[in-house]
Amino acid sequence: MMRFETGELIIDFGSYIKLIPLVISGSIKVSREGDDGEEIFLYYLQGGDACTMTFTCCMRDKQSAIRTIAEDDTQIIAIPTRYMDEWMMKYPTWKNFVMTAYDQRMLELIDTIDQVVFKKLDERLLAYLRKKAEAIGQTTLQTTHQEIADDLNVTRESVSRLLKTLEKQKRLELGRNQIMLKKI
Repeated sequence: MMRFETGELIIDFGSYIKLIPLVISGSIKVSREGDDGEEIFLYYLQGGDACTMTFTCCMRDKQSAIRTIAEDDTQIIAIPTRYMDEWMMKYPTWKNFVMTAYDQRMLELIDTIDQVVFKKLDERLLAYLRKKAEAIGQTTLQTTHQEIADDLNVTRESVSRLLKTLEKQKRLELGRNQIMLKKI
């Protein structure tokens, strides 16, 4: 069992994965770094989830292409990577869990691609805020415009402008370093 406080780094870009994290409680933000060093948000992991990127890295003994950060206080079961191959062959339920996790993450990644390619930035922003709220189980988000811009790989100015527009539409309420989502 391992515990991480809000904002704590769990896995960083380029590190070798030695443990498979299975989330018991809390939430973890997963992001990817581009060739230019910029980062983009991919998805959240919550209770009952596992990170498929860690499966791949441990099975192929390669460096992590993702960064994971505790979005709120998080508890995980850390399974040593040496059990991965053995459990895949020995336990059909483990193999099913791994394959289901891959399927879920693939669908989330397709949704992320769809958001970037087919949605306007205001729709992407609202979808991102809703995912974040769902991940932490709260409708009030403690975040800055810059943090949101970094996750969406856009400018802070465009995020600020769109948040103001969404506030005028009564879809959310802005406070100092916080956003309160309205039920719509």
